[in-house]
Amino acid sequence: MADNLIQDLIEAGIHFGQRASNWNPKMAPYIYGKRNQIHIIDIKETVKGLLIAKKFLTKVVADGKDVCFVGTKRQAKPVIEQHVSDVGMHWVTERWLGGTLTNHRTIRSRLKRLVELENLIESGEIKNYSKKMESQLLREKKKIHRNLSGIRNMASLPGAVVVVDVKREINALREARKLGIPTVALIDTDGDPDMIDIPIPGNDDSMRSIDVVIRELCSAIAKGKTMRREKAQGEDIEDSDKQPAPRKRSSRAKFRADDSSVPEEAPLPEPETTIPGSDTAPEQPVASEPGAG
Repeated sequence: MADNLIQDLIEAGIHFGQRASNWNPKMAPYIYGKRNQIHIIDIKETVKGLLIAKKFLTKVVADGKDVCFVGTKRQAKPVIEQHVSDVGMHWVTERWLGGTLTNHRTIRSRLKRLVELENLIESGEIKNYSKKMESQLLREKKKIHRNLSGIRNMASLPGAVVVVDVKREINALREARKLGIPTVALIDTDGDPDMIDIPIPGNDDSMRSIDVVIRELCSAIAKGKTMRREKAQGEDIEDSDKQPAPRKRSSRAKFRADDSSVPEEAPLPEPETTIPGSDTAPEQPVASEPGAG
């Protein structure tokens, strides 16, 4: 498996970097040498970074989170849309809109507007508007769909962001870094590895090299989704096996139940108004004498 992966990477030309005059000195640990004024990337570092990224993405997806892929350059667009859509993740292949992550609420409101426009077109109500208004609504729907169609199902922030070309997608990396979202990137010799958490050094201008890397990352995501489903099924089985817990009684209800089991005592006799055995008659009121004053 590893030998086939290395062979695919070499055939794709992933070890070819940028011109030596355009390199970033921070990429020195990932460079093997220089040939014809072009830096050669160490294939061992590429495989190492790719394996670490695959293991990380598998764990992220297995824990129930999603991954967002970002690649707006021409070589990356068809590759990302093909492989990422197969595993049901999110992607951005057009211009990165500022605030896609940091202002996610506004992005969701634009997606709601897209749904409204699609319903308007499907129901035929758009024909009730004037030709000018209809043309404006169609252009608005086309623009929103072009920029946000890849993330229309992303209801919350992703658990990780995968980027192709660090220099081109610097805004996406800054937003992810600000929110503390881990980042994985295919980085060439002119990029800054300090901007990302898991670098995959390699040629980010070759469509074949991008295809190999994205394909491997998507296979790891598919594995993570399988683990997520198995985990969810296991939790459902455990919940069905558990017996319902007995209903707890409040202390007041328990006290009433205990009190009802005690037999009631006989009522005490009422006290008599006269003392038994006494012959003395009750005193009569004394009438006042006439003329008393």
